[in-house]
Amino acid sequence: MTRPLPELNAQNEFFWTAGGDGVLRIQECQDCEALIHPPQPVCRYCRSRNMGVRDVSGRATLSAFTVNHRFGFPDLPPPYVVAQVAVVEDPRVRLTTNIVECDPDELTLGQMVEVTFDKIEDVWLPLFRPTADKELGPLPTDEIAPTDFARHVSPPLTGDKFEEKSAITGIGASKLGRRLMVPPLALTIDACEAAVADAGLTFDDIDGLSTYPGLDMMGMGEGGVSALEGALGLRPTWINGGMDTFGPGGSVIAAMMAIATGMARHVLCFRTLWEATFQQLMKEGKTTPPTGLSTSSWQTPFGAISAAHVLALNAQRHFQRYGTTRETLGWIALNQRANAALNPTAIYRDPMTMDDYLNARPITTPFGLYDCDVPCDGAVAVIVSAVDAAKDMPRKPVLFEAVGTQIVERTDWDQTTMTHEPQVLGQSAHLWTRTSLRPKDVDVAELYDGFSFNCLSWLEALGFCGIGEAKDFLDGGKAIARDGVIPLNTHGGQLSHGRTHGMGLIHEAVTQLRGDAGERQVKDARVAVVSSGGLTPSGAILMRTDA
Repeated sequence: MTRPLPELNAQNEFFWTAGGDGVLRIQECQDCEALIHPPQPVCRYCRSRNMGVRDVSGRATLSAFTVNHRFGFPDLPPPYVVAQVAVVEDPRVRLTTNIVECDPDELTLGQMVEVTFDKIEDVWLPLFRPTADKELGPLPTDEIAPTDFARHVSPPLTGDKFEEKSAITGIGASKLGRRLMVPPLALTIDACEAAVADAGLTFDDIDGLSTYPGLDMMGMGEGGVSALEGALGLRPTWINGGMDTFGPGGSVIAAMMAIATGMARHVLCFRTLWEATFQQLMKEGKTTPPTGLSTSSWQTPFGAISAAHVLALNAQRHFQRYGTTRETLGWIALNQRANAALNPTAIYRDPMTMDDYLNARPITTPFGLYDCDVPCDGAVAVIVSAVDAAKDMPRKPVLFEAVGTQIVERTDWDQTTMTHEPQVLGQSAHLWTRTSLRPKDVDVAELYDGFSFNCLSWLEALGFCGIGEAKDFLDGGKAIARDGVIPLNTHGGQLSHGRTHGMGLIHEAVTQLRGDAGERQVKDARVAVVSSGGLTPSGAILMRTDA
């Protein structure tokens, strides 16, 4: 067996071995009787530590599913169904699983399913199959309705905005390509050298380093701050790096806070992707896959190995609730490709039609090939400087207006918002509490598009159209074109320009606000919004220029 299996421990063994006697078991708070999943040492509802385990019926409602066509393992080849089911005893608990013993074309949201177990080594995976009675149950609801997130956002604690203390003074990028076959740290240094030069600085001026996520596994970077410092011999007074931040833009937000508190004056923020070369080296047997024989993930054992699988579940619920279609997502992909045609650094620049989009090979329903961003090699760097220093630097500074960072919903991938990309609604609502500007004041939007549905979610969350109104807003693509209501991802986005994990979006926003975008320049661009993050805690940044 080659798929990673759950790593058993004292906290989860009751769940992964429950199939031994055919009974599904979920953790329970002994005081308020809420079911808790994944297992925790405390109840999230009443915060009691009096935790136990309850035998449940094994019946659940099918709350979302996707048919995976692209990924898999030798013991779980595609196509197969990745699903989310809501336990009938407490629908707040949703399990990622596989639906078996049925034709995927006959599955319906809301139908009842029942547990069956598949024993692999010492683990019993809880799978689900449709019940014989074919009854439909109510779909579980979000803990917070999509239109109600603003009511849960905290107001600013002070009128003194840390955002006003810093500005972007330099940007840089390495060469971007599909398989450059060069060390990732070389790409990082290229981008950092370009950003430092663009700001009119030297490396001796840099007193802060900030990155996301700082990992060198899975082709996700050069090794972080330590690797860059080791190569360049810097002596920063402040550093930052890690996954638990506001998406890739979290490195920039952290830099802003470091400058506002006097810890640094010039922070070099950087992000490197090395996925295309990493994947090629794995094919050639020159490096090993990062996944081991065991996992702490609650999704991977069921073949939900990509963010595509998780986000596809949310997309399906958005389709069901609001009438969204594949063509709706297609207009985003076509817009990105049209913008990329004007960008010489974009990886994919050939024209694309709606037929091209719809006929592309399926990845995991409803996503096809062109709904997914482009794995590539490349690095992007940004210099964040104290605003008083920025006034005397060679390039027009790009000022920060506001950030949106508040986590309102759960961060667990399968326990959170069901209709939108998780971690966009709260952060967007938070952004607008920190500024007097409104969506109508924004001239250009560079919104995270690891998948087309990420972009749709941010458009609705930030208020460029109403919740559930993207189908009409995006129809025809005119509203998001460079001369439309809100020019979107003007460099081609990650769907066509290449996956730079949000830092490329910041680079493009600065380019637009400087007026340096050439053929793709949006006329009189003065305010830009950038979002970053997909499923993980995310962030949004509103930027402006005074000139």
